[in-house]
Amino acid sequence: MAIVDLVMPKLGESIIEATILKWHKSTVDPVKMDETILDIATDKVDSEIPSGVEGIIEEILFSENDIVPIGSVIARIRVSQENSVNHHPVPESPKIESVQRIAVSSPLRKEQPAGNTHRFYSPLVLNIAASEGVSMQELESIPGTGNEGRVSKRDMIQYITDRRSAGGSGRSTGNNQRNLTLANDRQFSEIAIISDKTDNTDIQTVPAAFSGNVEIIEMDRMRRMISKHMTDSKNISAHVTSFAEADVTNMVLWRAKVKKEFEKRENEKITFTPLFIEVIVKCIKKYPWLNSSVDGDRLIVKKDINIGMATALPSGNLIVPVIKNADQLNLVGLTRQVNQLANRARSNKLKPDDTAHGTFTLTNIGSFGSLMGTPIINQPQVAILAIGAIKKKPVVIETAQGDSIAIRHMMFLSMSYDHRVIDGALGATFLNAVAKELENFSVDREI
Repeated sequence: MAIVDLVMPKLGESIIEATILKWHKSTVDPVKMDETILDIATDKVDSEIPSGVEGIIEEILFSENDIVPIGSVIARIRVSQENSVNHHPVPESPKIESVQRIAVSSPLRKEQPAGNTHRFYSPLVLNIAASEGVSMQELESIPGTGNEGRVSKRDMIQYITDRRSAGGSGRSTGNNQRNLTLANDRQFSEIAIISDKTDNTDIQTVPAAFSGNVEIIEMDRMRRMISKHMTDSKNISAHVTSFAEADVTNMVLWRAKVKKEFEKRENEKITFTPLFIEVIVKCIKKYPWLNSSVDGDRLIVKKDINIGMATALPSGNLIVPVIKNADQLNLVGLTRQVNQLANRARSNKLKPDDTAHGTFTLTNIGSFGSLMGTPIINQPQVAILAIGAIKKKPVVIETAQGDSIAIRHMMFLSMSYDHRVIDGALGATFLNAVAKELENFSVDREI
């Protein structure tokens, strides 16, 4: 008999830890080759960890909801000598980038120190430090109980609890702001501005009391992450939203004309989403700054055009699968990608790489009846475009014989963009270019 270690697999260059969601096996349970042993989570994507051997669970080293560094032994499996020789390792998941905005840029053993510190800190620890106003100097003084003396989540919680119990000692005061530079999960940096408190009153978190007939529902893990991601984005980017209206009558008529033939020929249903993405890609090529991210005082213009499409899940939560290299796909290819990613998202079968490396996001709020909205930028991108519901409206149109009123299929476009780098002129120009491309859609187009 031999003991084989089951380790937390590498989940991408920017991921250094994962959360254990559920154990499917207990100690002394038998396990087969490739059988799922546990579920883990990194950001929005849940993954199953299979066994690389056949044997008996000898020991489980972490509990559910524990945050475990990549490469750590999470369980041990007792196998026969023959199985221990023939076992294969747990496959690594494809590379993934986290939608958390404050994160390190590479795996545990290669991560870069934050600022001028001589120690390494996980994204979770840095995030807690930022939200609690813990300076880098304070971080350096916190004893670490984690691997190689790293400061863990428990260390941070204990430190903050002790600091509050001491009546705010260790917390600096004043009217100045502290800039804490952190490397984010897409290998760019962003500045978290932490405002110092201006008084010495220690603020304690007190559970709110509610009167009347209410129901209190705890947010699930994904909803908490979405909440944080959206709040961080508003704190990072100077949001501004522009609106435009487009006459999409030709597109509506063309789709109605070809959808049956398209499905018969390609075995795929064609929706409006791939048509919108096709137009967005064309306009990004004209205005590449919309396909960028911010790194301090630098604008990083992406050459790859990877379009994220916000997708609602049956649970009511939201996830953003990404169509990689959308500019290299024709309409059929875009349609297949849109349908496949949407289906995998709704059946909770997305792979980690399916939500990584987005450079621009499209959200179709019209599918729920909304006419327009003010979408929040998906960090570290600089723009997000919302498509409203298509409605028939009487519209004044210009003809060779003069103006006339006709019933047309009209749609509002709402685009939020980062005013740090995208001015109103560029934002409006890009948005109007998208509207014009939609209006100029050829009703005689071949499939």
